[in-house]
This record gives sequence, C-alpha cells and structure tokens, in this order.
Amino acid sequence: MSFQVSTLLADETNISILRAMTERPRIGMSELARAVGMSAPAVRERVQRLEEAGVIRGVRLELDPKALGYPVAVMVRIRPMPGQLPKIIELARLSPRVVECHRITGEDCFILKMHLESIDALDGALDAFLAYGQTTTSIIQSSPVPPRSLPLPG
Repeated sequence: MSFQVSTLLADETNISILRAMTERPRIGMSELARAVGMSAPAVRERVQRLEEAGVIRGVRLELDPKALGYPVAVMVRIRPMPGQLPKIIELARLSPRVVECHRITGEDCFILKMHLESIDALDGALDAFLAYGQTTTSIIQSSPVPPRSLPLPG
C-alpha cells in the first residue's frame, strides 16, 4: 500500500465517507456531507482524492441477471492448450455472457463466471472456449453470500 493510500485510510473521516458510500453508493455529495459533518465541497475534495489514489475505483450498478433473462449462472474453469492463454483472455473479454474472468494458480489457468439464458445455452457458450483448452463447469445453485464490499479499517 502506498504512503498516500495508507495516509488516506488512516483518516477516520475518510473511512466514514467510504462507509456511507458503501452503504448507499448513489448518495449525493450534500447528503454525504451531512452524514459526516462536513461541507459538500470538502467532502467532494476528499472523494476526489480517494478516487485519484485508487481507493475508489468506481461506483457500479448491480443488475439482476434473472430479471434480464439470464437465470442460469455457471463457473467455468479453463485449462488452456499450450500457447492459447491470450486467445482465452480475448474471447472472455469479447463474450458478453462472461461477467468475471480471473487468472488463477493450479492446473487450470482461468475461472470465469457466466450468466446464461438456459442450460441449453451452455454448450454454445463453452464451444468457443473448447477450441483453446479444456473446460470444467459448475452450475451455481445459490449464492448464500452475495457480492459485498471489503471490510474497512477501523
């Protein structure tokens, strides 16, 4: 962790700002300022510093895949054939069904998370990757721990 980041995270007001933004990502600067007891321009400046330091990388909109017609979620491990790493990365980037792609250690080199319209769509989604390596697929039954924010210091 860089000196600037550690300094920013040592400040309790910055932690309060991050907590409030974590709980309500769409909070306005005026409301955020009231929540932490500061003026809106001062809070805006602190948020900007946190962004510039890379502590805040962005604010995301979370969509419900089922509501959008993607009720099936799968995790796919991929073991590339020799020399095929770049092709798998490119294919994952280009596939709108792939919502996460991680380079991992072990026998497999990648793990992907994909959302599909149906189980029947799985063959087509995997076929493109099978040209470059072996796949192992697990269907996600449920997610007892949904995506959440990291714990904040203090």
